[in-house]
Amino acid sequence: MTNALPPSQEQELRALLLARRAALVDQRSAHLGGDSRVEHARELLLQDGDDATQRDADREVDLARTDRESVELAEIDQALARMDAGQYGVCADCGEAIAPARLRSAPQALRCVACENLHERGQPRPASL
Repeated sequence: MTNALPPSQEQELRALLLARRAALVDQRSAHLGGDSRVEHARELLLQDGDDATQRDADREVDLARTDRESVELAEIDQALARMDAGQYGVCADCGEAIAPARLRSAPQALRCVACENLHERGQPRPASL
């Protein structure tokens, strides 16, 4: 399996992935203030305040945010690894090329639009002849 994109498009998408990765790392670092995710959650839990319910809700939102950032970072790293392995731009389910427009809007995409729709619905892609 080889990359489905010309080198110039792959370079453009690599730059997008690297820029998004750097922005996420900076955002996460600023958000956590140098603490680990667990230390940050503990600090939120120990904050003084009269409204424990609100504090718990704030902590849950904060943890969901850091979870989402972690998932996106992992997806970006996996996309970069696929590039390095010569497998970028190829749908993981059907093996067809992922449309360049999809990759520009979601450069970490693992599947073509059709397979992603099926995946989100929990349905396997029908076999083709």
